[in-house]
Amino acid sequence: MTTTTAKMDRLLFGDNQFFGVNHMSEEKARAQQMRFQDVGAIMQVLDAAYDEGVTTFMCTTHDRIAEVTDTVRADPARYPDMKFFPCMPYAHKYANAITDDGFLGAIRKFLPEEGLLDSIARGTSSLARKDIEGVSTLLIDAELKMFAGLSTPVIWMQNVVVDLLSGLGFTDAFRIFADHVRKRYNAEPGFITMNLPRLLDDLDRAGVENPIVCSNINKIGFRMSGGVDGYLDAMQKRPFRAVAMSVFASGAIAPREAIEWVCQLPNLESIVFGASSRANIASTVSLVDEYWPTS
Repeated sequence: MTTTTAKMDRLLFGDNQFFGVNHMSEEKARAQQMRFQDVGAIMQVLDAAYDEGVTTFMCTTHDRIAEVTDTVRADPARYPDMKFFPCMPYAHKYANAITDDGFLGAIRKFLPEEGLLDSIARGTSSLARKDIEGVSTLLIDAELKMFAGLSTPVIWMQNVVVDLLSGLGFTDAFRIFADHVRKRYNAEPGFITMNLPRLLDDLDRAGVENPIVCSNINKIGFRMSGGVDGYLDAMQKRPFRAVAMSVFASGAIAPREAIEWVCQLPNLESIVFGASSRANIASTVSLVDEYWPTS
């Protein structure tokens, strides 16, 4: 399989803080969720990140992200270098839409406007044949509808689905996803996982070469299934492009210590981080510049 190798930025900005996700503090998560109920508050933080040179937003397909993409589309002069790395699926969105609009209403809501009838026909025939590939590609197109016209050079499969498919042994799904993302969107497929060594084995079996894989990578092994040693061994020996998340272990590691450690690892391509203030964004950018200087 032919692969592309577009260069990713060293720092990617994540969206956990916008939707009440904090792995250490439920109280902090609730406070963040309340703060970012309005898209204006989200855009203030994204603007701060953009102005600090962090121009790639790695985000879920949460409904509120559609408001963000609408804002960016409406002001291309403000965001000439903005890139989105969509992460899918966002399961709650489908459940809520079916509850509110019914099954057919949910399908119409999420299908791309371009080729609507073709998409419906493709979905119907796929369901009739129990054709997993057809249904899967239909859902990918539905998820990416909100990013139409924007730069999406990497498209991610979320860890909930990745690790479920891995556990079920359905590794062909990774090839289906990768092929569709490359062919239809001219983008690179990415995979998020909580078990890096196992997923690399699965991607090898699926024939996905030199994959982009995002996983927790931090000094204390926080949420790293299989342990730090297994991850370090994979980074030293396996052909893949590593993206590190949870490098601060939800605040358990001091920022300087965390960045210094992760930036020394081999085969590291990017770090994804979240922050809710310009000061914290600027601090992370400064530390990465110090410990991971551009060549």
